[in-house]
Amino acid sequence: MPESVPQNVGIDISKDALDVCLYPEAASARFGNDKKGFTALMKWLGTRTIARLVFEPTGAYHRAFEARFLQAGFTLAKVNPRQARRFAEAIGTNAKTDAVDAAMLARFGAMLEPRALPPHSEILSEMKDLLVARRALIKDRTAMQNRAHQRSLALLKAQAADRLKQVERQIAAIDAAMRERLDAGPALKARYNILVSIPGLGEITALALLIDMPELGALENKCAASLAGLAPIARDSGQSRGKRFIRGGRAELRQALFMPALVAMRFNADLKAVYERLIGAGKAPKVALVAVMRKLVILANAMLKKGARWEPKLA
Repeated sequence: MPESVPQNVGIDISKDALDVCLYPEAASARFGNDKKGFTALMKWLGTRTIARLVFEPTGAYHRAFEARFLQAGFTLAKVNPRQARRFAEAIGTNAKTDAVDAAMLARFGAMLEPRALPPHSEILSEMKDLLVARRALIKDRTAMQNRAHQRSLALLKAQAADRLKQVERQIAAIDAAMRERLDAGPALKARYNILVSIPGLGEITALALLIDMPELGALENKCAASLAGLAPIARDSGQSRGKRFIRGGRAELRQALFMPALVAMRFNADLKAVYERLIGAGKAPKVALVAVMRKLVILANAMLKKGARWEPKLA
């Protein structure tokens, strides 16, 4: 196979290893999921023309790989595992092993050409780690608060209160660390200032948008809504018109937008009008709220693309 033929590289990532397969060359290899393995993989790819590296998210196991290869200038595509599995079934691949998955991902990249990940700065990567830790602490705090109501002994109540105070201090420390990194990145800070100008979007939600969807500002509006999992999916066939619903996308981002949408319904006149118009048309409150969330994402995308702060006429 001539080296000039662009190769799609499928990579199945596990805790300790990277299983790699090229398409159309069909060469395969395995490397360690560590700095030494990353260097060996780059050397193995050598002078080949690489179209993209295709992989599935695997919790904490893919993050070092993603950061290293983005930094090295490779084009990366991170695909939804459910979409990848359906693709495997469509091409008749029923077996599931690390090597088989790597070969399937390589073909997925060649045939579907998935969207490339945007370049990540080191600051944004660190802020991602902080946001993940913050979300875990928020869950811990909620669980502690729920358990605290069940305590009857004074000793247990005091211990629960101490733990809650500790978690609150840790959350405050993370917030301070994120602000510090935000101030160190002028371009990121400029994007943040645009987002917080939207009535209803607070500091943490603006950070979540920047971190969870770094593509914002470089997407078409429909793509932005779809990426967040807020675009209604049609279920029509012939004369039948099924009920629309949302599915997929970035669930954590949708969760981050829920409360801001509730606030926007009260304090953002344009988004309040969207909600009231849908309610007046007979839509359920939940459907109208999702529409407000979708409008927030589209508005944020449009403002970042334009590089302008919020104005009522943009909604």
